[in-house]
Amino acid sequence: MGKAEEIINQLKNLDATVTRLGHIAALLEWDQETYMPEGAVEERASQSALMVGLHHEKIVDARWENLFSELGYDGSANPEGFDDVGTAFLRESYKRWKKQTRVPRNLVENLARETSLAQAAWAGARKADKFSAFAPNLESIIGLEKEYAAAIADNSDADAYDTLLDEYEPGASAGEISTVFDGLAEGLRILMDKIRSGNAPETGFLEKPYDITRQDAFGQRIQNFMGYDIHRGRLDLSAHPFTTTLGPDDVRVTTRYDEKLVLSGLFSNIHEAGHGLYEQGIGQNLRNTLLADGTSLGIHESQSRFWENTVGRSMAFWDRWFDDFKNLFPENLANVDVRSFYRAVNSVQPSLIRVEADEVTYSFHIIIRFRLEQALISGDLKVADLPGAWNDAYRDLLGITSLNDADGCLQDVHWSVGLFGYFPTYALGNLYAAQFTRAMEKDLGPIPALLGSDRADAILNWLRENIHVHGRVYSPGDLCRRVTGESLDSVYFLDYLNGKYAGVYGF
Repeated sequence: MGKAEEIINQLKNLDATVTRLGHIAALLEWDQETYMPEGAVEERASQSALMVGLHHEKIVDARWENLFSELGYDGSANPEGFDDVGTAFLRESYKRWKKQTRVPRNLVENLARETSLAQAAWAGARKADKFSAFAPNLESIIGLEKEYAAAIADNSDADAYDTLLDEYEPGASAGEISTVFDGLAEGLRILMDKIRSGNAPETGFLEKPYDITRQDAFGQRIQNFMGYDIHRGRLDLSAHPFTTTLGPDDVRVTTRYDEKLVLSGLFSNIHEAGHGLYEQGIGQNLRNTLLADGTSLGIHESQSRFWENTVGRSMAFWDRWFDDFKNLFPENLANVDVRSFYRAVNSVQPSLIRVEADEVTYSFHIIIRFRLEQALISGDLKVADLPGAWNDAYRDLLGITSLNDADGCLQDVHWSVGLFGYFPTYALGNLYAAQFTRAMEKDLGPIPALLGSDRADAILNWLRENIHVHGRVYSPGDLCRRVTGESLDSVYFLDYLNGKYAGVYGF
């Protein structure tokens, strides 16, 4: 074994400890959102702060600096003699170490403590429909996030929001995303005008009560069809659906059901399983390293949005599954045919709730949040003014306003847990998904032909071979070019929507 290889092995041993501590911290967070009793919030906040502090301590351990120095690696260029995986491991571990050495442990612990408390405060405020009960927590988190951004920034002039955004979508900037989103919004407005001129589908049968036990049974069947391995994960309920990785063979998803919103539960099952499939498909050679993760949240969202929309809202999917669904709910669907159901599933109607939005208006929800969180971080928007600004933005982009906080600025958990910079990745995921789909169809043929069986193996295998297996080895831009041959372009998403909804609405 050469000296360089020996040093890499030592770095990987350090990283394995960091990775496992991260999984333990994630387990505490998963439990808080699923089974933890309400009275345990204060103690859990202390536990989370301690665990995150230990995690941070291992990341900034002096041995990292010594080993990088021995190797002669300073992050400025690709090292010689390493393959793509080795190069990526050095690049990502050095970048993480360099950032985190600038962050005081007490700041890391304060963030963990405050977000744990804020998450509970958010849940209570949402239930009580009272933003003012959560506002002090949000003020505190924004202050800590700005402090964190200042600590990890490469220079003192760095924009705080861009710094936070880089944590979720490496290499992206708010300016670039704004340009993409402005073009996307314009294309969506044109499409909405066409949809308004078309023939709207009947949706009344989706507004009836659907038994939750049967919803759950069907949702689990679809997750199995997709290929989600329940022996390496589990499905639970939470106030806000999410996916978390507690180890290479422990990728958990959650959902929520409402008897009057049957599609909300089903598409939550599909969406989160899409995330879970990505994590379960990461290469064995990346296990217990920081590369065993999605390369960015935009790429991660491309997987969940692909399964939820490109597959789950397609005619081919319902040609295969409608009879099964109808047999579960004969009281609601006795006189409904598959074409009518498909059109109803793809009904376009501006709505208040992001996670229940159709795929045409969904990106407007993201653009609103992207603009608002930029303003919160910059200080241009005060926390106390958020409910009013939220309603103004919804009136401008979607033509509706919320009559309460629960369906307005309290509907998402993200800001309560400090995820500033996360929201734009949802819309980027839509764009990546459409572009990846075009590349997939070049290799496999039309997706409808792949959905007629009891398994979606051909689709899943393509995603695993081209995207999942690589984890974080490639940057999001490099992965996109590797898979599709070109950089991210919103034209594929707009083409997909225009083609599909011309058929649904007949315009």
